[in-house]
Amino acid sequence: MKKCDRLVDAGRRQFLRGGVVATAGAAAATFVQPGKAHAAARVDYPAKRLANVKDLKVNEPLDISYPDDDSPGVLLKLGKRVPGGVGSDGDIVAYSVLCPHKGFGLSYDKRDRTLNCPGHYSRFDAEMEGQQVFGHANQNLPMFALSIDAKGDITAAGVDELIYGRTRNVRA
Repeated sequence: MKKCDRLVDAGRRQFLRGGVVATAGAAAATFVQPGKAHAAARVDYPAKRLANVKDLKVNEPLDISYPDDDSPGVLLKLGKRVPGGVGSDGDIVAYSVLCPHKGFGLSYDKRDRTLNCPGHYSRFDAEMEGQQVFGHANQNLPMFALSIDAKGDITAAGVDELIYGRTRNVRA
């Protein structure tokens, strides 16, 4: 056996050993308790009033900005209880409308209640906490943490994913 062949065999063994370790690590990372991922990733921002419940119509998006004017978003009353929804019907949600893939502005499709990217066609389910259902994005859509007071004012006070264009979810 030539010296070069031995190096190739050693390289293969090292590659396979590294692949096994990486696979084991990825498998271990999938054993996260359901519902815990969003809580761990949430970043609090100063509370900001977005609208009043009276301003919302079922399945009609309301343009907002959160946590600041450089971060466009959308507020939705979906008309049925959804995960992460607030309000008496549990149907009010808010998301960033900057695609997490490349920052293109998203548009809302009333027919299937998704937020859609015109750039690379990523689609996000507004009824499932902004879960990505198609496309190039590598994370779900940032969802804003909402609360509603006795007067019906809707306030945001946090984000559960990284907003596009920010290296961290912090105000600069």
